Amino acid sequence: MLLQAVNINKSYGVRPVLSNITMLVNEREKIGLVGVNGAGKSTFLQIIAGEMSYDSGDMFKAKETTIGYLAQNSGLDSKSTIREEMLEVFEPLLAVERELRELEEVMADPSLPHDSKRYEDILNKYAARSDYFREKGGYGIEAKIRGILSGMGFGEFPPTTSIETLSGGQKTRLALAKMLLREPDLLLLDEPTNHLDIDTLTWLEEYLRGYPGAIVVVSHDRYFLDALVGTIYEIERHTSKRYTGNYSKYIEIKAAEYESQMKQYEKQQDEIARMEDFIQKNIVRASTTKRAQSRRKALDKMDRMDKPLGDLKRASFSFEVDVITGKDVLRADRIAVAFQNDPPLFRNVSFQLSRGETVALIGPNGIGKSTLLKVLTGARQAEAGLYEWGTNVRIGYYDQEQKNLNPNHTVLEELWSAYPHLEEARIRTVLGNFLFSGEDVFKKVAALSGGEKARVSLAKLMLQNANVLILDEPTNHLDLYSKEVLEASLIDYEGTLLFISHDRYFLNKMAERILELHPDGVENFLGNYDDYLEKKKELADIEGELASGKKGATKHTPGSFGGGSRSEADAGSASKNSSGVSGIPNVGGKSSGEGTAAARGGSSEAGSQPIRTGDYETDKQAKREERSRQRRIEQLEKEIARLEEELAVLEEELTQPEVYNDYLLVQEKNEAIDTRKAELEKVYAEWEELLT
Repeated sequence: MLLQAVNINKSYGVRPVLSNITMLVNEREKIGLVGVNGAGKSTFLQIIAGEMSYDSGDMFKAKETTIGYLAQNSGLDSKSTIREEMLEVFEPLLAVERELRELEEVMADPSLPHDSKRYEDILNKYAARSDYFREKGGYGIEAKIRGILSGMGFGEFPPTTSIETLSGGQKTRLALAKMLLREPDLLLLDEPTNHLDIDTLTWLEEYLRGYPGAIVVVSHDRYFLDALVGTIYEIERHTSKRYTGNYSKYIEIKAAEYESQMKQYEKQQDEIARMEDFIQKNIVRASTTKRAQSRRKALDKMDRMDKPLGDLKRASFSFEVDVITGKDVLRADRIAVAFQNDPPLFRNVSFQLSRGETVALIGPNGIGKSTLLKVLTGARQAEAGLYEWGTNVRIGYYDQEQKNLNPNHTVLEELWSAYPHLEEARIRTVLGNFLFSGEDVFKKVAALSGGEKARVSLAKLMLQNANVLILDEPTNHLDLYSKEVLEASLIDYEGTLLFISHDRYFLNKMAERILELHPDGVENFLGNYDDYLEKKKELADIEGELASGKKGATKHTPGSFGGGSRSEADAGSASKNSSGVSGIPNVGGKSSGEGTAAARGGSSEAGSQPIRTGDYETDKQAKREERSRQRRIEQLEKEIARLEEELAVLEEELTQPEVYNDYLLVQEKNEAIDTRKAELEKVYAEWEELLT
């Protein structure tokens, strides 16, 4: 055991935040701490780290256990260089190294061997300090620093880079890198995946899996939690509960426990109702009054169960479409963007969007993904290239920085100013669906948390009824439950979706096609994130074979696999405006743009993604039917599990003496069993039909 928290309580004034929270952390254990925004997860980490007091309870820590705590969005505030800051972690070892150099100078003195006792003392001291330096990893300091800095995305940074010149996100990543170099026995991480691109996130995930100490991590990244942790602690309604397994297993166990508890509760309620009915009918009859009184005593002594509380209230919303776009939604042709006199951030970006597609745009931080979306929405101009929107396009844009929100507005004013024609009751209903009720609607936008601002932006986006959604990191700041609601609403969305995300779980759930942005163009990959990884591995194997001199493989370069630069001959296929970039429909969704004939019906060139030619309505209907089929299969499988469990309980009850000695009760149980079997047979028949 490294640490144990027992019955920790914490309140802010009269408002309880944590009540009787208990946690046990064993050596090398990887724990995920989950709960909705505001549940008290960060507060509990601060208490464990000793940075916040608690009202009552006990905290036990193993002797000499070191704890490292990285707060959410906490960056290094230092005037040092990157190298100096990282070397500071190893200052005790570096002091030993300096001592060794001094001893070597003493040993180099020609007169030292003449003093045999001093000579022997110096040699023994040097051997001991040298052994200590080697055992503590002193000879691997430089390699360790380079490895972690490279993994955290600082491999190309000069070691002399001043930390003051870094962005906020880079300072946060550097703080995490420094914490990893320290290697405390217990690592407390609050949202460590913020500000990380997919490559860095994948490296961190792999590194933490092999971390020699224990980890307690707060994260809203489900893919990260599934890959890293083996234990989940949930904080809900101010209390905690432990689950064995990763995040997906926790969801499964929690749902099964709720279902089981609800069945037990309903079973007890049925039993109470039967007993009360028996008492009412028989208490006044002389022949049965004793049995009725006996039942009444049993009812009074019964330990009554509380009704299971179930999940907390979640946001509820959906994205609707007023007008359907044309089949060809967007054609982008060799777009390039640069800042001032710098080299282009990216160039030769060419791709197409067809109606109903769900496409993810990925790439490392700083490559220009958000900038590309701003070009497509008309928020900035491109240095070269053109793009063309199709017919009847209405764009809804979600900005990860929430710059479209007025900090001086209240939540109610923010929506009402955007949609003044709506009645207050309608606005309040929408806000209620996004968990803003009562006095919450009068909160100033400036005072909202990141998650609350995200919900306000999504509420405005929902009311827009856009047929093309362009989303920049839509899952940032959302808790795990809100992410699931967002996914469900986007899966049922009938328009076209282009989004940026570093959330690999979200990418897997949503993406039908992935565009990977490079400085020299985009690569196109069909499928979701796992399909993308599989294809990347396949391409890496091909390149490895080519590098080994093997024949029969075709080399793949960025821009040449299903979505690269287009031919010069197609350069003028869409009309440009004076800036070299085509017009865009009103982002607010009040007007639409017409695509040119080339954009609507031009042939696809080599290297570009061809626009689909299948019938749109048939395609969308097929997708809706497939989603409905999958949902129905899941419902039927849950129903089958429920019926089989109920059958097992009923059959077990038939073996109990108080049942098989009561003929009427046996008859009742058998009738219930027959009913369940008939229901089960019917459900199985529908399930098998859907699977064929």
